[in-house]
Amino acid sequence: MRGAARAAGGRTGQLWPRPPAPGPGPPPLLLLLAVLLGGAGAQYSSDLCSWKGSGLTHEAHRKEVEQVYLRCSAGTVEWMYPTGALIVNLRPNTFSPSRHLTLCIKPLRGSSGANIYLEKTGELKLLVRDGDLGPGQAPCFSFEQGGLFVEATPQQDISRRTTGFQYELTSRHAGPDLHTLSAPCRPCSHTEVLLAVCTSDFVVRGSIQNVTHEPEQHESAIHLHVSRLYRQKSRVFRPAPEGEGGGWRGRVSTLLECGVRPGRGEFLFTGHMHFGEAWLGCAPRFKDFQRMYRDAEERGLNPCEIGTE
Repeated sequence: MRGAARAAGGRTGQLWPRPPAPGPGPPPLLLLLAVLLGGAGAQYSSDLCSWKGSGLTHEAHRKEVEQVYLRCSAGTVEWMYPTGALIVNLRPNTFSPSRHLTLCIKPLRGSSGANIYLEKTGELKLLVRDGDLGPGQAPCFSFEQGGLFVEATPQQDISRRTTGFQYELTSRHAGPDLHTLSAPCRPCSHTEVLLAVCTSDFVVRGSIQNVTHEPEQHESAIHLHVSRLYRQKSRVFRPAPEGEGGGWRGRVSTLLECGVRPGRGEFLFTGHMHFGEAWLGCAPRFKDFQRMYRDAEERGLNPCEIGTE
């Protein structure tokens, strides 16, 4: 959060109001970022991956900005009784250059009491509004775009408020704008399918057994029977119980708005792990994938090799 330090200008513990921004958008912050060298001080998590703290450590009449330092590629932040603000400093121990990293956050269930912003050089962009757990609840952005600033919202009673979110850093590319790593609802192009086969966290051939919808989470769970397992980075798919004719079973998630329903036939399912869950990417019918793959193979355009039989 180098921009926060410049905005503070070395004035420890001082906070200034910001003028309202023109036009529609999230309400402007009433706190300009400050770095406290005293007061609440810097708080370090015990394991350098996750942090849990309380706003009750602040004096009631002061709106302090507390520093949180984390050094992992994934973890959790939980802020009970939120008052004032947090600056979350992520400095992961990774060999990948920061320009190649994507940071995603996902509010914990029931999170409330604060807004979460993307901050760079004093400019703020709203990521998650207080209490908003609807679609797009896991925004992602390039690690170089800025850091996280969490500001408590005015509350008459903070006794039951806890702001919490998971974070994870991945090496998958993020575009210039905020986005989510959720599955696209549109069909993938031939090029996207072939690239997905080479770069996805899991690639399996199988059929849809059932689909369950979770309206509160705005997600659908697709339950699969897998006849061939090409690749998986986590143990999403496990051997099927005896009596089911072999193969593997597992589930992948997608957006509720995609309207996925059970269907006959075999598909090639690809996707990525996101906050410990498998998220669907491209899923062409297997016979269509075979045709795409053979056509690309004949033209020497296959980005990688995979069995199609």
